[in-house]
Amino acid sequence: MAERRRVDYSVHRDVMHKETVDNVFNPIHNTTTVREKVQKSVSCSGPRAKKCLVGSVPVVSWLPRYSFRENILGDIISGISVGIMHLPQGMAYAILASVPAVYGLYSSFYPVLVYFIFGTSKHISVGTYAVMSVMIGGVTERLAPDSAFSVFDNVTGEAIINTTLRDVERVKVAAAVTFLSGIFQVLLGLVQFGFVVMYLSEPLVRGYTTGAAIHVIVSQLKYTFGISPTRFSGPLALIYIVVATVVSWQVDLNGRYGIDVVGGIPSGLQPPALPKVSLFSQVIGDAFAISVVGYGLAISLGRIFALKYGYKVDSNQELIAFGLSNTFGGIFQCFAISCSMSRSMVQVSTGGRSQVAGALSAVVILVITMWIGQLFEDLPKAMLAAIIYVNLQGIMKQFMDIPALWRSNRIDMVVWIVTFVLTVLLNPDIGLAASIAFSLLTVIFRTQLPTYSLLGQIPDTDIYRPLNSYEQVQSLEHLQSHLDFLESNCNTTGITNNFTIFELQ
Repeated sequence: MAERRRVDYSVHRDVMHKETVDNVFNPIHNTTTVREKVQKSVSCSGPRAKKCLVGSVPVVSWLPRYSFRENILGDIISGISVGIMHLPQGMAYAILASVPAVYGLYSSFYPVLVYFIFGTSKHISVGTYAVMSVMIGGVTERLAPDSAFSVFDNVTGEAIINTTLRDVERVKVAAAVTFLSGIFQVLLGLVQFGFVVMYLSEPLVRGYTTGAAIHVIVSQLKYTFGISPTRFSGPLALIYIVVATVVSWQVDLNGRYGIDVVGGIPSGLQPPALPKVSLFSQVIGDAFAISVVGYGLAISLGRIFALKYGYKVDSNQELIAFGLSNTFGGIFQCFAISCSMSRSMVQVSTGGRSQVAGALSAVVILVITMWIGQLFEDLPKAMLAAIIYVNLQGIMKQFMDIPALWRSNRIDMVVWIVTFVLTVLLNPDIGLAASIAFSLLTVIFRTQLPTYSLLGQIPDTDIYRPLNSYEQVQSLEHLQSHLDFLESNCNTTGITNNFTIFELQ
């Protein structure tokens, strides 16, 4: 093979000021008035109305083009598999939300059907989720504590808890906060607030879910050991729960012989009922935190699958879809939903290719609720606690993020650790707000104190590397004057070439 002939070449381009570029290339200036913009935004035509309908109700677009031959078998198998998973998870997460187990089945049915109509992700499994449930549980037990339903028993002479009235009130609280969180999500979606997910970086989300998982584990210790410690809320509540559990276990465990079971699971569905509006003022902060967390978890997972399988997830439409799911679910006494990583992985691995799989999983839950739910009334709550522990193993593996982030980006590692600590110590709602604030501070810090490197040319190549990193890199003669110019004018003047001279870090 003949030796390739080397060709020397040289490229020279002048540095141009922004004003020079404007004078030479005649920029186009937008002269549209505010009135014209308003008229354009409110105008309606046939094609625009169709586009609006398809964008707002995605099922109208994809369902007519659904390929039964290619997709239906996989979706059926996937829907049945995920529906079976919904059963134990729904009941277990209802216990986390401090409501009767059957409401976990309702939450695995109504919101899933609504998302089937309005959602844009083909692969996520919408429904109950541990983090959302423990946040709901914090609200329900704060506004409807056991002490508020304590009555005196004339027979035994002891105070007992009227669990029937307590559960009714807790369901009302859960429905109210779920309905209000759905309203927040719909409003945020309508004002195109989907970009809020940019402030929920991956280290923040993973650190937050890991911290929330610790709350979930602690909340299930009472079912594991068969004890009934007092529930605490607010900052440092997790530590007080732990202490109460240890004391109760040491003092009372040996004297208890009863087994706490799931209890009654009525057949059929609940009639719709408007949420208790008087509770809105007491849960507005919790509702907003739940709406942000639920959306952040769902859109993060949805984008992962969308990138892998080559389609687009509309962040604003997802806000509306989850908002409508929670709003509609709140009317039917459901608690707030998001998506589950474990169920989503099963949905994908069993052949699910579209939202049809999710709809079929809801049909499985409907069959269980209507006819065979009573078979699970004697299921011990300790078994549901074990199911929760198993489902959290994937989240607990996120501790391995710390050494990985140490090697790749230590600021992200700090965000992960601080988010985890704040979530554990301050509870999921306050911890989320504090974590976002800290994450924003790191962004401000990095943008206000940027670093850059002066690049030089590696001899006989067109490769440029930092001068302080390589011994043989050659500095070009005119770079220093350009550096002085950039440092004094970088905020006001644009430079159109030599873009490889500086490397921002």
